[in-house]
Amino acid sequence: MLIDLIRHGEPAGGLRYRGSGVDDPLTPEGRRQMWEAVGGRAHPGGPWDRIVSSPLQRCRAFAEELAGCLNLPLTLEPALREVGFGAWEGRSHEDVRRNSPEEYRAFFQDPLHARPRGAEPLGDFRGRVSQALERLETRHCGEHLLVVTHGGVIRAAVCAALDVPLQAMYRIRVPYAGLTRLRRDERGLQVDFVNRTRV
Repeated sequence: MLIDLIRHGEPAGGLRYRGSGVDDPLTPEGRRQMWEAVGGRAHPGGPWDRIVSSPLQRCRAFAEELAGCLNLPLTLEPALREVGFGAWEGRSHEDVRRNSPEEYRAFFQDPLHARPRGAEPLGDFRGRVSQALERLETRHCGEHLLVVTHGGVIRAAVCAALDVPLQAMYRIRVPYAGLTRLRRDERGLQVDFVNRTRV
């Protein structure tokens, strides 16, 4: 079984913390990034058997369009929404760095314990992502899936596959429209590649 995970493209509103509480649409550039990432695969007979998407519009709108082009079934999976950032939701990275410097430094030194006020616990987040992947593997065993989702979800999935501690999660960079592939076979869950710009 193959699971290709693609991060959404550039959203409207600039570089800011948008978890599950901020739902910006893609910019025209963000749409271009995603179409470029799927390249010549965006036609009937492409490589995937099914598309699965986060319900947030920065993922869902592209997933719906691509599923229509490829004539593929689309499943919305709420558990694949982005991690909640609590009090940082909607704030720019520069705003947090400038006006909350101690919290900002603490978060990147220990994202497991130094969460923004009201943020989703990182262990809970990884748990829901892992459970969602397990459900996909059970329901769609042997299929090749494209999962349209978020940077945090992709980081959590890679950490789970490699058994990497959650404290290291934010050391994995995931660019807009970056593609990561997981493979499930008799040896378990493996990472084929991370952050390709095209399938």
